Amino acid sequence: MATFGDDLYFAPITELHAGIRAKRYSSVELTRAFCDRLEKLGPRFNALALLLRDQAIRKAHDADGEILRGRIRSPLQGVPYAVKDLVAVAGHPTTWGARPYAAQVFEQDASIVKRLSKVGAVLIGKLAMVELAGGGGYRFAAASLQGPGLNPWDRSRWSGGSSSGSGSAVAAGLVPWAIGSETSGSILTPAAFCGITGLRPTYGLVSRAGCMALSWTLDKIGPMARSAEDCGHILQAISGGDSEDPSSANKRFYYAPQFAPPLKELKVGYDPADFSDRVVAEARKAFAEALEVIRQLGVRLIEAKIPDFPYSAMVATIISAEMGSIFEDLVASGKVDQLADKRQIAGIKVSQEVLAKDYLRAMRLRRLVQREFAKLFFDLDVLIAPARSGPASKISEPLDRLTSPPTPLIPAGNLAGLPALCLPCGFVDNLPLGLQIVGPPFSENKLLALGTAFQNQTNWHRRRPPV
Repeated sequence: MATFGDDLYFAPITELHAGIRAKRYSSVELTRAFCDRLEKLGPRFNALALLLRDQAIRKAHDADGEILRGRIRSPLQGVPYAVKDLVAVAGHPTTWGARPYAAQVFEQDASIVKRLSKVGAVLIGKLAMVELAGGGGYRFAAASLQGPGLNPWDRSRWSGGSSSGSGSAVAAGLVPWAIGSETSGSILTPAAFCGITGLRPTYGLVSRAGCMALSWTLDKIGPMARSAEDCGHILQAISGGDSEDPSSANKRFYYAPQFAPPLKELKVGYDPADFSDRVVAEARKAFAEALEVIRQLGVRLIEAKIPDFPYSAMVATIISAEMGSIFEDLVASGKVDQLADKRQIAGIKVSQEVLAKDYLRAMRLRRLVQREFAKLFFDLDVLIAPARSGPASKISEPLDRLTSPPTPLIPAGNLAGLPALCLPCGFVDNLPLGLQIVGPPFSENKLLALGTAFQNQTNWHRRRPPV
C-alpha cells in the first residue's frame, strides 16, 4: 500500500497520472487517499456535498486495468476529481445547493461527466455551491445547503461564489481538480480568492446538458485546477459539440501548447486604472509586480480600455429574465421560501415580473458589446486585468458592500461570451490575489500559453494554504 505525503495532494494532474503509469501507486490507492482526505477535511470548509467513494473505487479499478494493458486515454486517466453540485450524476442527489431540491435525483449523468468517464477520470464527489448558483442575488455567503464556503487560507474569509466548494476543495488539496460553472464570475471569483487556476471557456464550447440552468445565454462550465496546463488537459476532455445542448458551438478544443505563437508576438492590452484606482490600496503593489512579470515575458503591453457599457446592470437584467422562466415552478409552488437567503427569495420572486422590453433592450445592447469587443481584439490578442479588486472578503461581510468587488471585465467578458483564465498572482496579508487573461472567442490556447509562461516565472500557484 502506497503512503502519500502532502506533496502528492498538491501535485498537478500530469504528475499524478505519471505516478500511476510508473506504478509508484495505483489509481485505486490514489482514489482512496483523496476520498479519505475529502471526507475528513471537506466539512471543515463546507466544501463537500456528497462523497462518491464506492463508484469511484470501481472506476479506479477500471483505470488501473486499462493502464496496465497499455491503453492510455488521456493525462486525466486514473486521476480523481469532483464536480459542483449542479452537475447531474445518475442515481445520486443533485441538490443545486438548495433545500427545495435536496432530494432531487436524475437518471442520467450530465454530458460533462460522460466525457470525463470516457477518458478515464475518476469522479469522487460533488462539491458545495451557493444555492441555485446565486440566482436572484444573495446577500450573505451562507446561502448554501452546506453553509458558507470557507477559504482554506483563512476560514473567516469567503471562498467565493457560486463555485465555493470547488474553489475550497482544490485549494486545500482535497481534490486535484474540479468542475465549476460561471454565469458572471463564479469560476474566476473562487479561483482568485482561493489561489488556484480557473478557466472560463468560450460560451458554447462545453456542453451544459445535465447541468442546472440559471441563464441559458450566459452559463458556462469549466475547470478549476492547480495550473494553466492542467486546465488545458481538462478542457480538451470536456469540450465538443452536443446535440443535447441547444447552445453548443459544435467545436472541439485541442490543447496544443507546442503550436502557441511566440510571446514576443502577443499584443496584450491593459488599462492602468485597473491596476491602481480600481483595486484596493493594499493590493496595488502585488498587482503591479504581476503586471511587470507579464511585461518581462516579452509580450507587447499596450494600454487599452474596454468599451463603456452598463455591464453589471445588463447581466442582472438578462439573468433575472431567464431565471424567471427557469424557476417559475419553484415560485408557483411556494418552495422558493425554503431558500436560505431572504434577499435571494425576493429576487427570484421579482424575476417573474421582468418586462420583455427590458430584457430585449439588454440583449440588443449585448450585441453591441460583442461587436465592440470584436473591434478591440482586432488590434489586441488578449486583455489582462485583476480578477477581483482585492483578496477574499470576510464571511460576515454583506455581499452588496464588498471591499473587493469584481472588476468590470468579469461581467463584460461574460456578456460577450469570451474565454478567461484566472491565475494566482500574489498575496496580501497571506490571502491570494488573482489575475485574469481574457481573449476573443475560442482563443483558449493563446490564454493557456500566456498563463503557463506566467506560471513558469512565478510560484504563486504552488503556494499551499495552512490546511
